[in-house]
Amino acid sequence: MQPLAFIPSPSQGVWHLGPVPIRAYAIMIIIGIVVAVWLGERRWAAKGGAPGVIVDVAVWAVPFGLVGGRLYHVITDYQRYFGENGEPAHALEIWKGGLGIWGAVVLGAVGAVIGCRRRGISVLALGDAVAPGIALGQAIGRWGNYWNQELYGRPLDTFWALKIDREQRPRLSDGGLAPLDPKYADVATYHPTFLYEFLWCIGVAVLVIWADRKFKLTHGRAFFLYVAAYTVGRFWIEALRIDDAHHFLGMRLNDWTSIVVFVGAVAYLYLARGRTGVEAVGQEPADAPSGGGAEPEREPEAEPEPEVEAEAKDERPAEEPDEPEAAAGEPEPEREAESGEPEAPKDETSEEAPEPAEVEAEVEDGPKDAPEGGQDAEEGAGKDPADAADGEPGDNGGDDAAASEDAAKGEPVKDGK
Repeated sequence: MQPLAFIPSPSQGVWHLGPVPIRAYAIMIIIGIVVAVWLGERRWAAKGGAPGVIVDVAVWAVPFGLVGGRLYHVITDYQRYFGENGEPAHALEIWKGGLGIWGAVVLGAVGAVIGCRRRGISVLALGDAVAPGIALGQAIGRWGNYWNQELYGRPLDTFWALKIDREQRPRLSDGGLAPLDPKYADVATYHPTFLYEFLWCIGVAVLVIWADRKFKLTHGRAFFLYVAAYTVGRFWIEALRIDDAHHFLGMRLNDWTSIVVFVGAVAYLYLARGRTGVEAVGQEPADAPSGGGAEPEREPEAEPEPEVEAEAKDERPAEEPDEPEAAAGEPEPEREAESGEPEAPKDETSEEAPEPAEVEAEVEDGPKDAPEGGQDAEEGAGKDPADAADGEPGDNGGDDAAASEDAAKGEPVKDGK
């Protein structure tokens, strides 16, 4: 049975560059990863994250995801590799197809957690950023099934049916040399499940991007919306397939997995519906504005330094007139003043502040006797107060000392004192 119109299958899916095989399945996987990382970087930058984070995390998530996807396939289809007539070595031949999306998501998430912890960012925020990209990557990767002519659905007689070559049609067992299943030996066209999943994943990516823009999905809600939406389509597409699979209660194992994952994703969306708060994206968007506004505030604090220098310069000339007075006397007081050591004890009368009566007398008599007092003060400035006190009453030295004391107090110098 063959319809008049159908989707043709490729004549080959492997090309050789010398001894190196170039497989279309691997090319589709690589293109899907590149698209997922590219879109994830754009969405991460829109969240305010630092550039290059998605690439760094993908270095961990992609290898973990490939290993997880292959492990899930081998475990769920173990009879192909470890059953009767199975070849265990074929479990490593990933280029021939066989990646389970659920295993890829689980172990890929483990790799993403490792990458996020190394960068100090939130794995939920990163999941929201890469969710549409993952959906697009899956859509592109499904074309690898097309090139390998695998994972197609039940027979279909319509113009969008996919033609499958005779040697790629279902067999009685998983062995490549097993005879063809009589039910499908003469059936040429089947449901193109790869195309269904391609279109569904594109729709999921569009849905997540739209919902994120409209409802501002954060804290993992965009990622779990992708998971919930994908499982709905996967449940329907899985039910169309006729390849060998384990069944439980009349349904394929992947259908039960889709149900469980869908329930978990919806439960998370409900529990996190009102979750808000700042997410760790590895870069603070407000750094540039706040940092630029803080610097000018510090500049005025540095300005007083020239004022201090100016004050120091102003103080120096005020001290200079005292130097000639010190030069007229003995050098010892000058050294003590410069070194900052306390001066020798002086007569208490010379250090005490003038009393109010003496200040009044100075105001009244000062204009007449100020020149004499000033001259006597200059003459006595260089003498030791102890020497002045030891002078005899009848000596001229004693009189001069007494006169200098009176001048220091501000009293007028009179004869007979």
